[in-house]
Amino acid sequence: MNQTNPSNVTRSQARGIALTVVGMLILIALVVGSFVHKVTQPRVLTAAELKLNGAWVFDTPRSLESFQLLDHHGQPFTVESLRGQWTLVFFGFTFCPDICPTTMALLGQFMQKLEGLPEAADTRVVMVSVDPARDTVEQLAQYVPYFNPDFLGVTGDFLEIHRFATNLNTPFRKVPGQGQDYQVDHSANLVLINPRGDYHGFFRAPLDLAKLKLTYRSIRATWD
Repeated sequence: MNQTNPSNVTRSQARGIALTVVGMLILIALVVGSFVHKVTQPRVLTAAELKLNGAWVFDTPRSLESFQLLDHHGQPFTVESLRGQWTLVFFGFTFCPDICPTTMALLGQFMQKLEGLPEAADTRVVMVSVDPARDTVEQLAQYVPYFNPDFLGVTGDFLEIHRFATNLNTPFRKVPGQGQDYQVDHSANLVLINPRGDYHGFFRAPLDLAKLKLTYRSIRATWD
């Protein structure tokens, strides 16, 4: 008469339990991974939904005319400088009392919101001065990196800046009659340049952090 060895049954049961536990852990990991992946994927918006959230995207991105400017490192800033990454361009000036520092601070928060997401690696923020008479390379080098060390300040000849701004539908003008403490009226919209260096669209002011993140990620998800 055959008898079952108790020790063999115990080892067999232990092996089965171990395999079951491992299988459950793998299943849990797959479920959690799938959930995390789904949560981190951008929500794709329609053109109408983008506009409702303050973002306008051109059906055909617009190529830019050539220009010659300087960044706050003293390096040339040209059309070529806009290629290879997504660029958010804000036109402002360092003596601006309200809109500019508020916008730059919001863009600093925006970059923090992108941390850990795929979009963070190739997104750049550029502030182009509409007040080149006072915004020298040195002035921008003190001002722009305060909001984020990776932000880039750009200045240069007034006519070159004006042509660049006009090409991006971003008007500005000096307010007359204020002496040396003058202000500059300018658009607070945020311009979007795609990695081909084309004018892709814009985000209408006033900017909202949550809407900016939502629309920016959606635009990138549908670009080819």
